[in-house]
Amino acid sequence: MSKHIKSKDLYLKVYCEDTDFQGFVYHANYLKFFERSRTEFLIDNGISQEKLLNQQLVFVVRRMEINFISPARIEDALTISSLVRKNSNARLTFSQTAKESNSNKILCSAEVEVCLINSETNKPKPFHNDLLLLFG
Repeated sequence: MSKHIKSKDLYLKVYCEDTDFQGFVYHANYLKFFERSRTEFLIDNGISQEKLLNQQLVFVVRRMEINFISPARIEDALTISSLVRKNSNARLTFSQTAKESNSNKILCSAEVEVCLINSETNKPKPFHNDLLLLFG
């Protein structure tokens, strides 16, 4: 069984720009919220996407499954949580949730598989040791 790492929670407030005409969070914005959480995980663990980009290495989403459970509304406080699992030396899966901060009610969840590729060849590349060491 592979090791799971809990990333730090990301706290967000829903603004007017995040919502549709009904005042609900527009579905595509959950993807942005989850992306921010994945980026924070890398930053918190000393992994610079800018430095990787200079080496022609980029993280890409390979697969995503998302469940919209209940809508977040304008001015809601949200907590984005991520549990990270290493699938291989070149793939990670993020189990992510968007919860209402006050009630802890899950509003949206996703399984997101990311991989590291060479941006010139589009071929998978193994993670650097600093990332692999996180998983023991």
